[in-house]
Amino acid sequence: MQRRRFINFSSVGVKLFVILFCTIVLLSSVLGLTSYYAAKGIITDEVAAASSQSIVQAADKLDFLFAEYEALSRQFAVDPALKADMETVNLPTAGTVARAAAEDRIRRKLDSVRGSDERLLGVRLVSRSMVDAESYKSTGISGVRSDEGILARMKEIDNGKGEPVWFPVRAKGFFDAYSQSSLTMGRLLRNIQNPAAEYYMLIEMKGSALTGVLSNLHIGLAGDIRILDPSGRVAYGADDALLGQPSYIHTAERKTGVQEQEQPGALKEGGRKHSFTAGDEQGNPQLVVYQPLATADWTLLGYAPVSDFTKSADRLLYITFLVVLAAALIALVIGYVLVRLIGRPLGKLARLMEEGEQGNLQVRTDFKGRDEIGRLGHSFNRMMEQISLLAGRSSSSAAEVLTTSEQLVAASGAISGQASEVAAATGEIAGGAASLAAEAESSNAKVELMRDKANEVAGTNAVMAASAGKVMEASDQGAERMKKLVAQSESVLKMMDLIQENSAMLRDSTVLIRSILSPMIAMNKQTNILALNASIEAARAGAAGRGFIVIADEIRGLANQSSQSIASVSRITEEISSHIENTVQVVSEAAPMFDSQLASVRESSLIFGSVRAEMEVFSGVLNQSSAAVSELAEYQQQLGQSMASVISVVQQTSASTEEVASMSSQQFTVSRELVELSGKLETLAENLKQSMISFQG
Repeated sequence: MQRRRFINFSSVGVKLFVILFCTIVLLSSVLGLTSYYAAKGIITDEVAAASSQSIVQAADKLDFLFAEYEALSRQFAVDPALKADMETVNLPTAGTVARAAAEDRIRRKLDSVRGSDERLLGVRLVSRSMVDAESYKSTGISGVRSDEGILARMKEIDNGKGEPVWFPVRAKGFFDAYSQSSLTMGRLLRNIQNPAAEYYMLIEMKGSALTGVLSNLHIGLAGDIRILDPSGRVAYGADDALLGQPSYIHTAERKTGVQEQEQPGALKEGGRKHSFTAGDEQGNPQLVVYQPLATADWTLLGYAPVSDFTKSADRLLYITFLVVLAAALIALVIGYVLVRLIGRPLGKLARLMEEGEQGNLQVRTDFKGRDEIGRLGHSFNRMMEQISLLAGRSSSSAAEVLTTSEQLVAASGAISGQASEVAAATGEIAGGAASLAAEAESSNAKVELMRDKANEVAGTNAVMAASAGKVMEASDQGAERMKKLVAQSESVLKMMDLIQENSAMLRDSTVLIRSILSPMIAMNKQTNILALNASIEAARAGAAGRGFIVIADEIRGLANQSSQSIASVSRITEEISSHIENTVQVVSEAAPMFDSQLASVRESSLIFGSVRAEMEVFSGVLNQSSAAVSELAEYQQQLGQSMASVISVVQQTSASTEEVASMSSQQFTVSRELVELSGKLETLAENLKQSMISFQG
């Protein structure tokens, strides 16, 4: 049957194939990718250098353009005729004709400048009062406005102190009044002798003029050109919507920690590189070149995707893939050859050695080569021949050893049987003696325990007898106290009866008091009436009856006081009557409770008497138990003496038996070890014989 082939990944040939294949593919990939990225870097450096040159030239053009307008503003600042005209229009004593002539000369000068340069949108001389009527402008531009943003820009011109100030391109001009973008330069035309004649000069240049200057500057296929102010905002861009917006890519990134990759071949100015690589808003790498302007504090910046310059290097990546594929095919061929030359011979030798391990000593190799594998095959053949010879000799020796071990096992078995019988008999004797000794010790311990328990019972009986005496004394005291409590309860019951009788007498007394107070109340009423009549009669009598009037008033006052006193006594009597009624009710309710309490106390006195009788009976029983425990202690002492004699005899017998058992045990151990050694020898001989049978020599 043909052996089924499969890939053995633990094979030496397969391992060599994998190592060689991976090494060739890895080296080819690393070499190709290194070349690809090196080419991209070189191309990017060259483009950065060329773009830097272009950006420098464009910056020079802008500086030249800005310098022209700065020179123009400087001419206005030093022009004596213009200065005289501006002083004339601001001189209060100047005549109307002189002022109109001066204003006409100013406007014609502004128009001549505007007409000589198509890039200009307009030229203005703005009064410091920001009044349009006091300002001058070239023809065709809007008037002056003074909102908050314009005033802030005018303040920047003031802070410039006569130096030119450049403002970024604005989508609707400096005054936000145009339909096109404009770039503005402002300058303060100072007049130290006549400050009222100072004006802001604004030169407004079309935004398309910058586009014309930068039209020849291209960076990549999809590049963009911008002018940035110091804060990183867009001062000029192809898209007016970006004006004034912060630029994601700007040179300030080199200070804020954003990762940039400077181009080593880029143009430098004063040792500083003017190109770097940074990501845009979408994270795509951009090649950035820039050049600061000399006239304005701005930076001309251009950038384009790195992919625009490195497309030609992508062909190297395709070539790398082809080289790696070819290297993989070559590695497969070389690996197959290695497997044929090394893997297969080693695998065949391994299978032959596995068959030899299973006992087949007839296996041989057929390697014909003279290399290391061929020498290994010849050595394997010689080794198998030596093992076959050794196996034949070992088989004969194993048969002789097996015969001898069988005879030794039979003799050892007989000796072991006799020794085991002697050891068993001696062990039984020793076991019986030991059991008897253990039983004697256990009985003696139980006797001792019985004596301790008897002593504990005697002590407990004594304690219980004492406790019974105390209980009897306490019962006597309780009975005496209960008798006293019965007598006291009877006395309290008698007092309750007296309280009820006295309460009834007090209630009768209050009724009598009410009957006495009734005539007194009627008498007071009659006295009041008599005193009133006496007063009336005395009033009729006139002066003679004044004394009777006084007497009548006193009598009426005494009658009123008596009436109040009687009312107080009546009220107090009513309260006393109420309290007496409450007392009578409480006493009536408490009387049955005292009766039941008295009955309970009498029952408790009877219970104390019965407890004393029971305790007398219990004390007699305890005395009988104590006498029985004393007799039991005497019997236990006699039993303990008998058990001590038995223990001494058993100990002597056990010692003698142990000596005999020890000698029998030693003899049995020796015979058993002899049997075990004989069995091992027989097993080894049998195993050796079986091993020799498995070899096919």
